[in-house]
Parts: sequence; structure tokens; C-alpha cells
Amino acid sequence: MVESPFDVEIRVGKILEAESFPEANKPKMTKLWIDLGEDHGEIQSAGQLDRHYDPEELEGRQVLCATNLGSVRIAGFKSEALTVGVPDEEEFPILVEPDTDKDVPLGGLLF
Repeated sequence: MVESPFDVEIRVGKILEAESFPEANKPKMTKLWIDLGEDHGEIQSAGQLDRHYDPEELEGRQVLCATNLGSVRIAGFKSEALTVGVPDEEEFPILVEPDTDKDVPLGGLLF
């Protein structure tokens, strides 16, 4: 089977560190350092998460990340993945996460 170059890879990661990102042009940005497990390593991501989440409460959470979209620089910070969320009524993201009662293996691929 030939894979489409447009397939999105969504993997499970664990937020190791998070901090507010006031230097970014968009409001309510947060810098994230995410562990994707032994096979995929640590990545960085930036998202508009400060609206709903304090950086301290993000640390240790498992999240879903689109990992094969390439990287972008945002105010000098290299964002290597898109942390997956859905919009609230004001278009600010609410994170999509694995079941919080279960720890799933880091780097696991969404299917």
C-alpha cells in the first residue's frame, strides 16, 4: 500500500515542561516540551493554551500531537508538532487527550 504524502501522524506525548510565551504575536501562547517516548524523543510545540490552562497544570499530562507536519519558528521558538485541540466558543483550543484514568505508551500512534 502506498501512503499519501498528506497522511497526518498523531502520537501520544507527555508534557515535560510548559511556560507562557508572551513574545509570540498571537495571544495566550504556551511553549511546550513534550516526550514522545524512546523511539521518537523529545519535541517542542507552541499553542494558544493559556486561555484554559496554567503552564504548571499542563506538566505531566498526556496529549496528542501531529508530528509529521514539519516545524515552524514562532518568535524564535522552534515548534515541531501541533498539539491537538478542539475550539471553544471563542476559538481557543481545548486539548484532546487520552483517557486520563489510563496511562498509554508514549509515542503511540492514533488509529
